[in-house]
Amino acid sequence: MSYLLKCIECGAEFPQGEGRTECDCGGLLDVVHDLSPLAALRELFDRRLRSWEPGNPIFQSGVWRFRELVLPVEETHILSRPEGNTPLYRSRRLSQWTGVEDLILKHEGENPTGSFKDRGMTVGVTHARLSGAKAVACASTGNTAASLAAYAALAGLPAIVFVPQGKVALGKLAQALAYGAITLEVKGDFDSAMALVRKSSRELGLYLLNSVNPFRIEGQKTIVFELVQQLSWEPPDWIVFPAGNLGNTGAFGKALAELAELGLIGRLPRLAAVQAQGANPFFRSFLAGFSRRERVEANTIATAIRIGDPVSYPRAVRALKLTDGLVVEVSDQEIMDAKAQVDAAGIGCEPASAAAVAGTRKLARQGIINRGEQVVAILTGNLLKDPQTTLAYHQGKLEGIKSTYANRPRAIEPTLEAVKEVL
Repeated sequence: MSYLLKCIECGAEFPQGEGRTECDCGGLLDVVHDLSPLAALRELFDRRLRSWEPGNPIFQSGVWRFRELVLPVEETHILSRPEGNTPLYRSRRLSQWTGVEDLILKHEGENPTGSFKDRGMTVGVTHARLSGAKAVACASTGNTAASLAAYAALAGLPAIVFVPQGKVALGKLAQALAYGAITLEVKGDFDSAMALVRKSSRELGLYLLNSVNPFRIEGQKTIVFELVQQLSWEPPDWIVFPAGNLGNTGAFGKALAELAELGLIGRLPRLAAVQAQGANPFFRSFLAGFSRRERVEANTIATAIRIGDPVSYPRAVRALKLTDGLVVEVSDQEIMDAKAQVDAAGIGCEPASAAAVAGTRKLARQGIINRGEQVVAILTGNLLKDPQTTLAYHQGKLEGIKSTYANRPRAIEPTLEAVKEVL
């Protein structure tokens, strides 16, 4: 199996043996697979799903099951927790609340470190080690740092993570520290940290593992591969997901293009990227017909998508044009109310994940999503990633947010009578 790297800006091509993650022109790279010999993949992927070989990531991982479309390497070179194989949930409560009868939640927060980032990191760190990298690095709002730290530890590689000081949920910061990453708290926002890690990677020879890295995108494609396989290779009408740095937006479009080229799906679902109102550069660009690239100073309670200058913008634009997709913005109030509903359904998610459900509800109310259409909302992170925000919501302590669905704790005396009064 072979692939090459191709710049989406200037078209320059590079052989697979090169360890580069960006083009000389500064453009993003695509991993371009030779799909011609892969017509029988559906049967192969289904057989792997039904089989079980302990310790073999080809059978245990929901990423490496699709190895031929991700990174064609030998099993012995793969670094896997394993990741993927995330569940699909249905909830009558959420269907009623959103106004979408056939609503499915795919919970990427049930990956090993609690977010979808693990799908990209298993591929990215595998490629880093194969390329002879001496150290790996990323900028992060939290989840990327946690995932990189874990997979770097698995690989025995030093990890350096750049995070905006005071702007990362403590659960995510704790993970990065616990897994042993050198953690640099940058005095600035995520975009400042991103600029610094890119410069540091070029000057210091660090292997960069943000979503500018094309191998990260290859791993994140498998969210869609796995979803379609779970739905018996029949795509839904819509895939709705949170949008921050836009890695998933680009990855989902690439996945759908490859599935269609291979004949594994007969039609393309529409993609709906959901941004927070206070971190909405992609939404603004969408309103302008993508005639210009917008940048903003990001501010939202959903820290995982608090990004004002998303690096995967060119890939994301391509994905939406391919799928007749759209971008919608939701307020922090809408995000937290949606999160409360997801949590109360017994599923749970971090705030940024809830943007997908809030966006689904908004699009349904606007009549853009029809009640009978099948919608898959992607939950990107686990409830336990940001417990402080969850507690503050239920205690009515979030500034500017009404705790519409609060479940406040009640202090009582240690007596049966006190219990009876509450019940």
